Amino acid sequence: MKVLLHACCGPCSIAPLQGLKEEGHEVRGAFINPNIHPYTEWDRRRTTCEEHFALVGTPLLPVGSYDLKPWLREVAYREAQRCRYCYYSRLYNTALVAKKGRFEAFTSTLLFSKFQNHELIRELGESVESETGVRFLYRDWRDRWADGVAESKRLGMYRQQYCGCIYSEEERFAPRGKKAKGKAAAPESCG
Repeated sequence: MKVLLHACCGPCSIAPLQGLKEEGHEVRGAFINPNIHPYTEWDRRRTTCEEHFALVGTPLLPVGSYDLKPWLREVAYREAQRCRYCYYSRLYNTALVAKKGRFEAFTSTLLFSKFQNHELIRELGESVESETGVRFLYRDWRDRWADGVAESKRLGMYRQQYCGCIYSEEERFAPRGKKAKGKAAAPESCG
């Protein structure tokens, strides 16, 4: 099949690209990640992803740019549901690109990470399939985790330390057991 692979970063794309090619699929990638903050992190992950796709001879489609505000508007005051929205928006937008490009299926590198909620990703992917008519190709690549990590280190790839959003960055680096000293300022507008 002609498959569009949503790529969250270079390291997480190693095993899914290899697995899809082993299955005989024609693969293209799409870096669709408005959740990644700040811009410098998004740019570093995009660059690493582009370099890896070029290294393995797989096209990475130019499908978007950094777009912070819409993503933040969707998750503000709904932080407990942010992962659901984040997964859905990236899968949905990948499916739209796949539909436009006449791909037979789409999938995501999110299915490589042992830190992601696979059942929720699968549920949302199947929902997006129903909405768009583009097949969601579920694969569990977690059994290739150690090999993917080792290969990314061997290649000297940039390996991020948090999922991507500003909330996950806080969860990763803020001191545990301490509350923030002040409240965040109210937004000027919350479209």
